[in-house]
Amino acid sequence: MKRVIKRVAVLGSGVMGSRIACHFAGAGIPVLLLDIASPVPAGGEGQPYNKNKIVNDALVAAIKSNPSPVYTKAVVQKITTGNFDDDLKDISGCDWVIEAVVERLDIKQQLFEKAEQYRKPGTLITSNTSGIPIHLMAEGRGEDFKKHFCGTHFFNPPRYLRLLEIIPTPETDKEVIDFLLDFGDRMLGKTTVLCKDTPAFIANRIGVFSIMYLFSLMDQLGLGIDEIDALTGPVIGRPKSATFRTADVVGIDTLVKVANGVYENCPADEARQIFKIPEWLNQLVARKWLGDKTGQGFFKKIKNDKGVSEILVLNLKTFEYEPRQKPKFGSIDAAKLMEDLPSKLKMLMAGKDKAGEFYRQFHYGLFSYVSHRIPEISDELYRLDDAMKAGFGWEIGAFESWDAVSVAKTVEAMKAAGYSVADWVDEMLAAGNKTFYIVENGKRKAYDPASKSYKLLPGSDAFIILSNYGNKTVWKNNSCRVYDIGDDVLGLQWNTKMGTIGGDVLTGIQTAIEKAEKGFKGLVIANEGTNFSAGANVGMIFMLAIEQEYDELDMAVRLFQNTTLRARYASVPVVVAPHGLALGGGCELSLHADKVFAAAETYTGLVELGVGLIPGGGGTKEFALRASDEMQQGEPENIPLQNRFFTVATAKVATSALEAFNLGYYRKGTDEVVMNQDRRIAEAKRSVIELYDNGYIAPVPRTDIKVLGRSALGALLAGINGMQKGNYATDHDALVAKKLAYVMCGGDLSEPAIVSEQYLLDLERQNFLSLCGERKTLERLQSVIKTGKPVRN
Repeated sequence: MKRVIKRVAVLGSGVMGSRIACHFAGAGIPVLLLDIASPVPAGGEGQPYNKNKIVNDALVAAIKSNPSPVYTKAVVQKITTGNFDDDLKDISGCDWVIEAVVERLDIKQQLFEKAEQYRKPGTLITSNTSGIPIHLMAEGRGEDFKKHFCGTHFFNPPRYLRLLEIIPTPETDKEVIDFLLDFGDRMLGKTTVLCKDTPAFIANRIGVFSIMYLFSLMDQLGLGIDEIDALTGPVIGRPKSATFRTADVVGIDTLVKVANGVYENCPADEARQIFKIPEWLNQLVARKWLGDKTGQGFFKKIKNDKGVSEILVLNLKTFEYEPRQKPKFGSIDAAKLMEDLPSKLKMLMAGKDKAGEFYRQFHYGLFSYVSHRIPEISDELYRLDDAMKAGFGWEIGAFESWDAVSVAKTVEAMKAAGYSVADWVDEMLAAGNKTFYIVENGKRKAYDPASKSYKLLPGSDAFIILSNYGNKTVWKNNSCRVYDIGDDVLGLQWNTKMGTIGGDVLTGIQTAIEKAEKGFKGLVIANEGTNFSAGANVGMIFMLAIEQEYDELDMAVRLFQNTTLRARYASVPVVVAPHGLALGGGCELSLHADKVFAAAETYTGLVELGVGLIPGGGGTKEFALRASDEMQQGEPENIPLQNRFFTVATAKVATSALEAFNLGYYRKGTDEVVMNQDRRIAEAKRSVIELYDNGYIAPVPRTDIKVLGRSALGALLAGINGMQKGNYATDHDALVAKKLAYVMCGGDLSEPAIVSEQYLLDLERQNFLSLCGERKTLERLQSVIKTGKPVRN
């Protein structure tokens, strides 16, 4: 049968339950959120009583939390609340029931017993438990319940952490497993990982081992908390929170609970002693210094004598909080010069200082541990890597890291240092297989220990990774590569820091379009870094401006404008697939594409006002053009212009791709959101083919844009002056906003007029260049270069 999920019930509205409900609502699925009935308040008769107070308060707290669990506030309307006493019967109208109550087996079993009375046959029923064996929860239930029951372990916060572990029992129907793996991927945007019903499943088993092993190494090598966090953060492809900050965020008690669970329930684990809690960690729990939830853990935030917030770090020997240190390691300083992570890892593990020794010991231990978890926790090694990337934010997984530093050489060094590897690794190497992953014809395969062969990764057709097409490079320069990604479609990506757009990237975009026009159906523009693009190369703009090279600056802005127009008016479709940050120039490129396939977690906006500039790559022109189109659809003429102006003037950034439609960055009916960012490039490619095969006709440059001149300009200037007087805008903010208003109104025209795109682009460029000569703009640009944030001047 074809299973359809029209409504979901979430049982339990705690931190996880309420946020799971919000994520389903964000995906467009109506949710019934239930919890225990609120107790009757003290005070007797006549007092107001709401049986749904617990669930309602929990939902309100979730919605107010930061980061937000919803893509837009409007999706909350899809959530209906209720209580177990009165509303459990309503799960009969749901297609999937998810339990997310307290982590106690007896309570879960009691709830499932009640739910079985109302659940209609064939309905999916799953538990979000993170530690209780899945099969135990289904004991005593009927055959249909057991066939449709399994674990679905979301990671917190569900909107942002992409991992969804699927844990079947021996009785779970295969159709249910396959459906959940697919639905979680396509509809919920998750990396769905099939797990065995073993303690801590996959991500927590490997992740907590990694943290506990670091604790052990810290003692062995005499390293401190600040040193460990410096060694285990972005430099090795891990989150900024590294190790100890991550523990504070997750909760030290949670970490201890998982570690204890593995220690007690995995007697055959060869590294079992690593999970034994050190005395200093037990002390933290005893003192209730559990991290963020209690206000202090490994770190503590205070106000110093000057009233300035300061973060202190715990000295584990004295249990006193001290000022943080900035550790310096030669190996790390050298590795930071390397562009790609595999090269960094090689250099770090070869280091001759204490950091090098740490990296060798840490990776040897990690590699040994993951090799022995196959087939205990998973039959497939790629699932371990997927789980760690999606659940713990690792840039590359353990087996991918092992490939990066040479499997054979590392195994030899590990054995010499006293570390073991699982037999299947030795067998793999003996058979002449040198890596855990290979790429063939743009498709990625992983080694399968059971069959002793390489197998295609699931979703290879749905997930396009541009770098897998390295042997099909059509053109490249220092920053960009253009690939033939099959079916007569080209793909372009660039590898600059934060995806910034400079001369090389603009040349790459123009070249890619030119090549696509000469023998391909179209072009997909995307990249695989953490972000699509943080905007134009601010350093280049600053250098040209500070040296007063205005002719070169004028040429640079013209090149940017011409490039976005080239994307708009190419003779073949150009589709952009952004994710992460898509700011400034990255947003402007999206504004000019035939279509945008944005990952749900895309943060886009025209943010140039913050650095004292106006959008200069066609963004100001495009918002004026779109305001004109909206005027012609019947709204009072000044309203669309005002809305568009204040979006740019306040540098509003959409906090999700869905919100980008509300702010006018994406076009309703044209642009689309892809829940799973791994699918966006494949979807963009499909769209290119569809547009081309349906007889694509390139648009023509617009000459019918209505601008309102002085009548609208006066109103906008009055608004700017009001914000300035109310101290919502500095004098320089006001100056920049006035330049923006001037361009969007078409200049100082005595009456409304019809103008061309080029007319607006010329105004945009002239005013952009004039702002580059302002001292306060230069101060803001310099501040961004030095600190990553513009100074408020």
